[in-house]
Amino acid sequence: MVEVKNVSKQYNGKSVLENVSLSIEKGKITSFIGPNGAGKSTLLSIISRLIKGDSGDILIDGQSVFTTKSNVLAKKISILKQSNHINIRLTVKELVNFGRFPYSQGRLTKEDKAAVAEAISYMELDEIQHKYLDQLSGGQKQRAYIAMVIAQDTEYILLDEPLNNLDMKHSVQIMKVLRRLVNELGKTVVIVIHDINFASVYSDNIVALKNGKLVNDGPADSIINEAVLKDIYDMDMQIEEINNHKICVYFA
Repeated sequence: MVEVKNVSKQYNGKSVLENVSLSIEKGKITSFIGPNGAGKSTLLSIISRLIKGDSGDILIDGQSVFTTKSNVLAKKISILKQSNHINIRLTVKELVNFGRFPYSQGRLTKEDKAAVAEAISYMELDEIQHKYLDQLSGGQKQRAYIAMVIAQDTEYILLDEPLNNLDMKHSVQIMKVLRRLVNELGKTVVIVIHDINFASVYSDNIVALKNGKLVNDGPADSIINEAVLKDIYDMDMQIEEINNHKICVYFA
């Protein structure tokens, strides 16, 4: 379980997160939703220790991320940020190899190579695994980065808007892969997502942030509610049930 305890963060005197506390269940998909500037990505970065909160603590399975050694944490949590910049020219396979660094320190074993091959297959990248990243479309590149995270084989997987630059087919593919990682391998997935319907269909739990504050969290079914969503987004949404899924109609 991930426990967020009274986390606050300011930038240049402006509050980005204000005294946020919540628990993230193990073995579930938890989606962070909310308007732009709500603090979703900042919270995800603090959980993964990419940035430090001004106050509060993050506990993962009872251990503070701020006192856990980096090499231990890297085997526990993997994170994919929204913008990925690598200055060296890599193939897809070489990128995915980086996911094994916490285990191999750059010297891949037979087990590491098997994990890389499995991750590449998971993301259906076999045919382009020897292509360079700069030869790929935005969607293909995003799938390669997610394969790298899968290869890291951590219990907790944190993804910051992983559906960016993806078409509908590949967005669905990725969400199905995340669902499989949870259902089949027992992973815990935390995702920042803008598409409320992907959150509704694929999440177990939803955390809603607004203006740096936690405004609601709970099972997806309880958050996908017209009154709750209006409080989060300041707009009316009609909710229809299709194939036992709640779908939000917000463009009419």
